[in-house]
Amino acid sequence: MATKKKQAVKKDAAVKVALLGFGTVGSSVARVLAKQRFQGIELTQIFNRNVARKRASDAAKWVPGSVKWTENVDEILRSDVDVVIELTGGLNPTESWIRKALASGKSVVTANKQLIAYRGASLQRLATEHHVHLVHGAAVAGGVPVIPGILQGLGGDRVTRLSGIVNGTCNYILSRMESGADYATVLADAQQLGYAEADPSADVDGYDARAKLCILSRIAMHAELDPDAVATQTISTVEAVDFSYAKELNSTIRQISRAQVEGSLVHARVAPMLVPLASPLAWSHGTLNMVVASGEFGGDVVFSGHGAGGEPTAVAVVSDLLAVAQGCKTVELPVRKRQVTGDFMAPHYLRFVVDDRPGIVSGISGALAKVSVNIDSLLQRRGYPKHRLPFVVTTEACLTSTVEKALVSIAKMDCMLERPLCLQMLETEDKGE
Repeated sequence: MATKKKQAVKKDAAVKVALLGFGTVGSSVARVLAKQRFQGIELTQIFNRNVARKRASDAAKWVPGSVKWTENVDEILRSDVDVVIELTGGLNPTESWIRKALASGKSVVTANKQLIAYRGASLQRLATEHHVHLVHGAAVAGGVPVIPGILQGLGGDRVTRLSGIVNGTCNYILSRMESGADYATVLADAQQLGYAEADPSADVDGYDARAKLCILSRIAMHAELDPDAVATQTISTVEAVDFSYAKELNSTIRQISRAQVEGSLVHARVAPMLVPLASPLAWSHGTLNMVVASGEFGGDVVFSGHGAGGEPTAVAVVSDLLAVAQGCKTVELPVRKRQVTGDFMAPHYLRFVVDDRPGIVSGISGALAKVSVNIDSLLQRRGYPKHRLPFVVTTEACLTSTVEKALVSIAKMDCMLERPLCLQMLETEDKGE
């Protein structure tokens, strides 16, 4: 709340709430508020474009008749509401709305991962300056309380490593492919079910998970990262054959978000990776999210649950709203800007598709030897034609950048029919998994 006097008033008066956005999550928030009937919480205004259509929707039946609908966001920003719930998404013009709300003494609850990833630190300073709250527990993993769990439960530890599955769309696609489906078919199914957008690039190319990883890095490891500097790798180049080979390696494939502190540097990457079947991360199927936070003193803590969907996310939003209404004290820990690299020291999975002929393996091993990378194993499944043969080489632990140097020359071999696929392999002894 803006002042101590205002906080005192709110002990008896209802906390007035405005909702920016009445889409899947926004309408679910209205439904949760209507069904739960939290004492002292009053939804007073809703902003959305094309209000007439929204008011006529089935979801609007949960909205009290006293609520004022508007297409003019300034009506809300100039009003006497105490808390603004922002569910419109994106950076522009949303950032300017949030800044105006905070500067005018309104607390903000948001699920906007891009906004918090890119502007979270500066917005938090603005909220502190004006004695209000900026709470964003729904920005990562939806209904899974990862952010409050880390802030409240792990604030006393020194978290040095994060690893997780934070994009339900990719997890749905890859876990379906694990059962034998091909990428294009599963993506189409995900789009039909509403898990993936018509343009799925934000999910499948790693940008959505990258924003979430940056948020987690800031709250868990106190490291402010530039999201654009965090390495990403698409899942669209993973094929069904890769799951067959992964199974032979006692692993599966998931889109993993990793961050690890090493001195003043943070290693961070979002990419499809081989995950040992013994890892909790391999057990996550469908749209489930999972985050493992590894602390120096407390060890590993695992957060898991349904991260996608209107209602799970709405639960997180409403929980944040209740915390603000009850005068929560935000945990504030020092945050430093950190340099970031996508390099990890890890074994690597290399899949090649070739027109088979003598000398291919020696050519690949020679290119790897030139950069001092040792081969750990070679796998070749039966049943594939010689003119289009997929086979796999795994390496001993080395830097990703080193392997990529070798792959530049390997890709130029005239037998190569596709660009080689390079995936990091998580190790069972990596206690973060």
